[in-house]
Amino acid sequence: MRLLKADQLFRKVIDGGLRKQSRLLGLDVGSKYVGLAVSDDKNRIALPLSVLSRTKTNISLMADDFVTLVSKYSLAGFVVGYPFNLQGQSSRNALQVRLLVGELCKTGKLDDMSYTYWDENFTSKCVEALLHPLKLHDPVETKTMTDKFAAVCILQVHTTNTK
Repeated sequence: MRLLKADQLFRKVIDGGLRKQSRLLGLDVGSKYVGLAVSDDKNRIALPLSVLSRTKTNISLMADDFVTLVSKYSLAGFVVGYPFNLQGQSSRNALQVRLLVGELCKTGKLDDMSYTYWDENFTSKCVEALLHPLKLHDPVETKTMTDKFAAVCILQVHTTNTK
């Protein structure tokens, strides 16, 4: 995988640099789960997709899942939520994001893909506030929805701000 600035990744997509591949995948990386969202084919709307379990031993399986998603959704790249602090510097939680991206790169399965980091400040907190009125009682369902919709927030803000 190749790191690009956000505007470079988006320009690559909209300028037709990747004719068959045009969608983006948003990732909300946590210590146990990775929430996923996919853009529509015009990269205007982010849609919740799924949540992947994250363990130290399943990185190869995760890479396989990403390869499948790249093919299924004609993905051009990944927008990875990155926890900057309020001063715009990497926060304490940024290490787990960099570790996941590094581990995915080491598999060699996503070498043709590009990715960018996008500030994820407050995405999970905003989603939790939106879900609170639903009074979800199942903690697994709540966590899954929070992770998916946090990925939606990351991807939606990216597509809105890079046009």
